[in-house]
Amino acid sequence: MPSSDARLLLSAVVPTAAVGAIATVISGIVAGGKGAIGAVLGTLVVLLFMGIGMLVLQRTAKKLPQLFQAMGLLLYTTQLLVLFVFLALLKGTTVFDFKAFAFTLLAATVVWVAAQARAYMKAKIAYVEPEKTGSKS
Repeated sequence: MPSSDARLLLSAVVPTAAVGAIATVISGIVAGGKGAIGAVLGTLVVLLFMGIGMLVLQRTAKKLPQLFQAMGLLLYTTQLLVLFVFLALLKGTTVFDFKAFAFTLLAATVVWVAAQARAYMKAKIAYVEPEKTGSKS
């Protein structure tokens, strides 16, 4: 993985993990151990879903740039569908607090998207090939 890709990924992972840790503490205080477990699972789901999605899109952008937008739409649609199925399967669980899981999932997703947008705005990614100087045509 090129260093720019790793830097973009890391700039989204760190704030999301921090929010997950804060949510785990708050959920543990409010809902006990089951709340903390729900918050940890919510954070892990966001980190896995969004991290894998970001890696897939970065590879697609490099190898097949003409499919980047379509791949992005397909990826996010697939992620939502898998998440809905995952939530439907876990809705009746008593292993963890579902509300803590859901609120942490929402908060971590918002933080991931905001951090990723900030990282892309601050990144100096060339979208136009600079003209070569010193070469005679």
